[in-house]
Amino acid sequence: MRKIALLMALLLCFTLAPMLQNDFVLMAADKVVTLDMYFPVAVGGGPDKLISALCEQFHTENPGIKVNPVYSGSYADTRTKVQAAIKGRNTPAIALMFSIDLFSLLSMNAILDYDSLCATPEDKAWLSGFYEGFMKNAQTGGKTYGIPWQRSTIVLYYNKDAFRQIGLDPNKPPATWAELETYAQKLTKVENGSTVRYGIEIPSDKAGYAYWMLQTFCTQQNGFNLMNQDGTEVYFNDPRTIKGISFWKNLSDKGYQPRGTTAWATTPTDFLEQRAAMIYHTTGNLTNIRKNAKFDFGVAMLPAEASRGSPTGGGNFYLFKGVPKEQTQAAFTFVKWMTDNPDRVAQWSIDTGYVATRPAAYETQRMKDYAAKFPQALVARDQLKYGHAEFSVYDQGIVQKILDDAIELIMTGQKDPTTALNAAQAQADGILKQYRK
Repeated sequence: MRKIALLMALLLCFTLAPMLQNDFVLMAADKVVTLDMYFPVAVGGGPDKLISALCEQFHTENPGIKVNPVYSGSYADTRTKVQAAIKGRNTPAIALMFSIDLFSLLSMNAILDYDSLCATPEDKAWLSGFYEGFMKNAQTGGKTYGIPWQRSTIVLYYNKDAFRQIGLDPNKPPATWAELETYAQKLTKVENGSTVRYGIEIPSDKAGYAYWMLQTFCTQQNGFNLMNQDGTEVYFNDPRTIKGISFWKNLSDKGYQPRGTTAWATTPTDFLEQRAAMIYHTTGNLTNIRKNAKFDFGVAMLPAEASRGSPTGGGNFYLFKGVPKEQTQAAFTFVKWMTDNPDRVAQWSIDTGYVATRPAAYETQRMKDYAAKFPQALVARDQLKYGHAEFSVYDQGIVQKILDDAIELIMTGQKDPTTALNAAQAQADGILKQYRK
């Protein structure tokens, strides 16, 4: 009887084994790696909805990975929240953050390099396929720490109808600082002693990106920049910096742009409502302006001084240390999925106005068709040849605030440029000296 019972038990095991194995495989397949991804929004046009839709599409194609997008406010808000999460030992696997946060994240020993995760020739080809200009805020020390996605250059938007009204050629935007001042004067419209339309608006508020706008006037002086490539030195009181902000302030002093500070968030609205004939702003607002402008508008490279120039801007994907390996691998898979397909990168550019970060995207048929109908979309891309690294240093938040505060003091007339920038230089030197070898 024992032999019969044993035989029946063995037979039962053989019968059930395939079923149990299938159940195990099914359970394994059902296991989903879930990631929270912090991301900011700095422009109009609904990129938050687009990010959410892309995450859903990714999950459909990769059912084993679920990326939950967590809108975290502005770039500065996102920086604060991610740093708090790291300090609270609740580190995210992935975040879309300011490209200029690179050195601050490195000082926290918080981020992984992508080079170590690229195991195949395909991976390495993907990593080498981005515009060099965008990698200036993504690489240091021979390693890549950020993957460009939500990237931009600053462009000049101008109202062609306003140009026509005063006899300016709508197809010839200002090409130099001198022309910018002349055009701004002619385009400024005063009625009954009140300015109803400013010739130019360049945002200068601390809540926006005042330092970024100042960089435009620096890089147009033969490529001079506000910091060194190692993020350890700044040149706030350099004569070229003083020259740049003095020109900018002069536009306000002459009444061609609003006095005091001009808000980043309202500048596109002022343009759309024709309270400003020209504005400096990110190409990331291109789609917003295209959809909402009730007039003929143009997009141009920034006016030049000794040279053309614009700092790049925007956000990179970062991967973080201190998370399980399966989350890191899942995050890497997601970043590569988002940024590798030329058609996907092209569509993101079309939908938002941000520059497609891979040259291959501009070779796709959908981008060629779009550019043929809307050539303004190519201006920010073409300006990359004159692109420079955006202002990025160690202790980014603190040093950036020092400069933004100085810009506010200058634009509001509380201090002259030399006095304000000398003080800012001394403050920044005191902070950055610890990072110099």
